[in-house]
Amino acid sequence: MDDFGFREMQQMQAGLQERYQDKWQHLSPEIGKDQLLWLMIELGEVADIIKKEGSRKIMEDNATREHFIEEMADVMMHYNDVLLCYGILTDEFSKIYQEKHQRNMSRW
Repeated sequence: MDDFGFREMQQMQAGLQERYQDKWQHLSPEIGKDQLLWLMIELGEVADIIKKEGSRKIMEDNATREHFIEEMADVMMHYNDVLLCYGILTDEFSKIYQEKHQRNMSRW
């Protein structure tokens, strides 16, 4: 996984959802808001590490850094769940992301 990207993350998350389909709610627009709330909770955990440990420790202490990255991975997992709830796949997301980037590049 030298160039680990968004497509791989989304495929892995879809596989995880499939594996636990009998234990977890099926991803659908109806539970998209629940997944968004989980995403926000995970973002709060990331912010908590920054608040409690500080940027320097995240950069220099291996255990803190690993914990920080693990929480960021949780963020991305729930982020992908939100996208999957609404049927947003990587090609569609990539197109709109690139268009938004171009608008931002010429904004100021």
